Amino acid sequence: MSPLSRKGMLLFVPAALVFIVFYYWPLLVNTALSFFSWNMVSPNLKFVGVANYAAVLQSREFYQVLGNTVLFILFLLVFNFILPYIYSYIMAHMLRHGRKVYRFLLFLPSLLSLAVASILFLWIYNPLAGPIHEILQLFGLTSPRWFKEPILVVFSISTIIGWKVFGYNLILMLAAMVSVPQDMIEAARLENASDWVIFKKIILPQTSSSAIYVFVITVVFGLQYVMVPVNMLTQGGPDQGSANLVYVIYQYAFVFYQTGKSAAYAVITMILFALFLWWRSRIADKK
Repeated sequence: MSPLSRKGMLLFVPAALVFIVFYYWPLLVNTALSFFSWNMVSPNLKFVGVANYAAVLQSREFYQVLGNTVLFILFLLVFNFILPYIYSYIMAHMLRHGRKVYRFLLFLPSLLSLAVASILFLWIYNPLAGPIHEILQLFGLTSPRWFKEPILVVFSISTIIGWKVFGYNLILMLAAMVSVPQDMIEAARLENASDWVIFKKIILPQTSSSAIYVFVITVVFGLQYVMVPVNMLTQGGPDQGSANLVYVIYQYAFVFYQTGKSAAYAVITMILFALFLWWRSRIADKK
């Protein structure tokens, strides 16, 4: 090994140590804990083998929480992937005036924390005195209990995350949109191509790499960002109707003190996300 290679390896060591200590070691410990029964208080750990995994996979709760997670992701793909894609195209290639103003106003909610957004939407969705209640009353309608009804609670929490994240994803997609060569678009318009044809034949292929990135981080938001509003507003209710895979990991560890089951949920979640990344890489390779 040349001196330059040895120097490069030495420069790599600090970063490698950080990954080993703060990523790979906790990952190994969590995987090991999934084979034990432990309440985080007792000094004794009871080895139970794959019993935690069997309990999780055979429970109705797992499939309900998995379904909630998929619903969160689907709602957020609409709010934070499809809509930013469309709005970024409009702002980059159709809107002639006020682009900076719209960009600022749409990005502004991204500066707020999820905790602040959750409190704000708790007031907006208040079924007795919130703005939505007041608007529905004008039409003689009664406001539903947004955080108390199955599926509706998933939609309501998704709007909180969607409102907070929308501007960030919009800026990412807008950067991809403005990088599309204007000459190609002008040439297509000279051929009397419609905006839909331009979007389908030029914009989509030219922005596909950024779109895949936004798609992946939107799925990540559907897993991780749900934690804050669920913990603040519903605690997984009604009857685990708003819990997703990440929240139930926290719930079993720090609410029910069933660390082994929590670790099993974490490993299963990691495997499901790894399968999603494998599928995404296959899609990307085909392109």
